[in-house]
Amino acid sequence: MSYVGPDFDPSRTPRRTLRGRGPLTVAVAALVPGALAGWLVWQAVGDSGGDGDGPSVAQSASSSGEAAGSGEAAGSGEAAGSPSTADDGKEPSKSSSPSPSAATSRPAASGPLKGKVVVIDPGHNPGNFQHTTEINRKVNIGTNWKECDTTGTSTNAGYTEARFTLDVSRRLRTLLEQQGATVKFTQDGDRTWGPCVDERARIGNKADADAVVSVHADGSANGNRGFHVILPGSVTSGAADTRPIVAPSRELGERIAGNFVRVTGSAPSNYVGDGTGLDVRKDLGGLNLSTVPKVFIECGNMRDSKDVLLLTSEAWRQKAAQGISAGIVSFLRG
Repeated sequence: MSYVGPDFDPSRTPRRTLRGRGPLTVAVAALVPGALAGWLVWQAVGDSGGDGDGPSVAQSASSSGEAAGSGEAAGSGEAAGSPSTADDGKEPSKSSSPSPSAATSRPAASGPLKGKVVVIDPGHNPGNFQHTTEINRKVNIGTNWKECDTTGTSTNAGYTEARFTLDVSRRLRTLLEQQGATVKFTQDGDRTWGPCVDERARIGNKADADAVVSVHADGSANGNRGFHVILPGSVTSGAADTRPIVAPSRELGERIAGNFVRVTGSAPSNYVGDGTGLDVRKDLGGLNLSTVPKVFIECGNMRDSKDVLLLTSEAWRQKAAQGISAGIVSFLRG
């Protein structure tokens, strides 16, 4: 996500998000010993600049295994039942109408997550760039009014957040479906723009999702590295009441953070969350309006010269999807 636009404010001074816990709390309930080992590997090799495929880290478990202010972000089109695992740079097919029916899902296979519903929210939309009037209109996020959506950020070379998030989300869908989950998307490159942040929340609510994850990449300054997971703060205002989802969302976020470290080898953000990899926000419509457990993950910083080597690597994006999937699976299986 970029720092400018709905639900994304200018960068803020890093702050502790887990009161009473030290800066290594990314070991929180979610950071298993393997996660710490992954982090140490990252520290050992992360400053080498990488070879485009990301640091050498322990491979993820099989398919059973799975942000200071960014936006609430396209690979090639894909046939139902055979999702693409590569982003070949082609524009996705798009419908002519941004209808709520654009949220997609496919029948689940049998597996340990059979009966579970996961909504994946690929941040932004590749078509938002051509629809600035539509995405700039204000929507009610409970605490106040903000723009419908943003274009998201991009690398200096022009690889957009929208392409990145859709590619990772499709990989994530494949992994979760292999576990038997029913997976729904808020958008799959199948609409011309949007949906707005309030509609993204409604899609998860209407699905009565067991978990919702919004996938993003950040747009901070060069030198700011690492991932962070955004958790909902306690909000009670207008249509927003996050109190029932604060605790389960934190558990979901901690499990994703721990597994993301373990699988990708990436370190928690060095500029948000005080080293915990977790950030609590009360200004994001996608979280404020959710009635089901939901988190955002900023997978890295698209404006950092080292992070960009990971984000643009197909192999690393697969690891990112595996880390997120492992966290979701862990949360849903308890």
